[in-house]
Amino acid sequence: MKLLVTILLTTIALSSYGQLTHKEKKAARKGLPLDEPTTLDPGNSDAPMLAPRTAERKVKKSRGATHNAEKEFADRMEARAKTYRKNEKNLMKPQYANPAYFGHKHRPKKHSAGKMKYCKECGIRH
Repeated sequence: MKLLVTILLTTIALSSYGQLTHKEKKAARKGLPLDEPTTLDPGNSDAPMLAPRTAERKVKKSRGATHNAEKEFADRMEARAKTYRKNEKNLMKPQYANPAYFGHKHRPKKHSAGKMKYCKECGIRH
């Protein structure tokens, strides 16, 4: 009989312990009261609710417009102009300006009619 009562009491105690949350179990093990607010007990209801601060907002001081985007744009345009000047300078080289170089880095040699071969670079016989 005593054994049955002991088993019954331990199962009741363990079943109620199993439904506690992790924090409640931790507080129960340490023997501390659980002071966290819940929906049933929301905490200090006697403390007044604070109104939102609207009148005390700090106004950020503007330092003025930054011209970083304009400076970056000017830098990009200067780099582009430099590239165009360099490309135009390269086009003055004979391999681009002289039609005899047509597709070749160096001017192809002129061979006699019997020694001419088909050129893979330009598609002409040299």
